[in-house]
Amino acid sequence: MAAAELREAVDGPTRPAWALVPLESVGPLRFGMRINDVAAALPGMIELRRFQADPHFPRVLGAQFGIGPEAPAVHTYFDGADRLFCVAVDAARGPQVTLDGLELTACVPAELEQLLLDAFRSAALGVSYGPRGNPGVNGLGLVVRVQEIAGGVVTRPVLVGRDRADRCTDDWEGPIPECEWVGRQWTYPGHPELWPPPGYKPNWYDWHPPF
Repeated sequence: MAAAELREAVDGPTRPAWALVPLESVGPLRFGMRINDVAAALPGMIELRRFQADPHFPRVLGAQFGIGPEAPAVHTYFDGADRLFCVAVDAARGPQVTLDGLELTACVPAELEQLLLDAFRSAALGVSYGPRGNPGVNGLGLVVRVQEIAGGVVTRPVLVGRDRADRCTDDWEGPIPECEWVGRQWTYPGHPELWPPPGYKPNWYDWHPPF
């Protein structure tokens, strides 16, 4: 599907708009909120499930919110103190996250990547890439993942708060839970399209990715 057709297919009239305040909040969600406060801040959504988000840090809790039982829209992640530190927005049903007018949700990956490269060229806010090829801006607490939807592959923004922003693009040792790195990857020569790649057995013991 061509880039223009892909954007038209995913830009629905009912997609809510959330403004990103880097390192502080995304839409109604402020980093540091407790899970009950997050649920109260999403009145149009229901909590779908909770899950262990990382195989190496069992106290990291994930909570999925959506507009219906099979319609996830937002994934939220909480530390051992029940404080929100990471938000990921579903490309198909999640809000349109914007940063100073720049749309981050459900965009054509190559187009958004170029816009980020053009917008953030300084040393302090430059685009960096994790070992698996996913781009982001550490100074904004922003990582851009991709998600496969009907018709193609589009962007899925993942945001963290101030105390987790350092090296957030590092998809091996950074602060974002492992489950957010599983699945479709940003496409680059030399990088597999899926993580884990076929035939690779990660050291996850008895943990299974929740989605």
